[in-house]
Amino acid sequence: MSAPVNEILDRYPAERTAVLAVLEDIQAEHRYLPREALEATAKRLEMKLSDVYQLATFYKVFSLKPKGECIIKVCLGTACHVNGGPQILETMEKELGIKAGGTTPDAKYSLEAVRCVGSCALGPVVLVNEQPHGKMTTAKTGELMAKVRAGEAVPPAG
Repeated sequence: MSAPVNEILDRYPAERTAVLAVLEDIQAEHRYLPREALEATAKRLEMKLSDVYQLATFYKVFSLKPKGECIIKVCLGTACHVNGGPQILETMEKELGIKAGGTTPDAKYSLEAVRCVGSCALGPVVLVNEQPHGKMTTAKTGELMAKVRAGEAVPPAG
């Protein structure tokens, strides 16, 4: 197991109650939960691998597949949906050349469709590494992606 995973595990008591915090830190480090990390977590916390895997697949915040350096989320909650969220998502898919749930081949970008980000008054909303961009339009989507590609005002993932 890589040193970062062992270092993460060393930060926490070897108790089941630490499992979610451990998984969050591993995901922040690797941008997903590698199988080896799940195995090491189960062993260290004296849990069944199936129990750790169940938590990793139950919570939407976790991913078993690598994510991009930049995670773009398009809100499709009710307010965003009725104000054009699906069109924003479609535009983002075309901009990135991937479907929602995918990651670009160069691992720079992941695109996700989410149900609600809690910013209904700003809908439709796009999150770029959790930074909200509200009142989006298809035209603004292109402008936002130009800024993202240029590295302007985009916080790091994790």
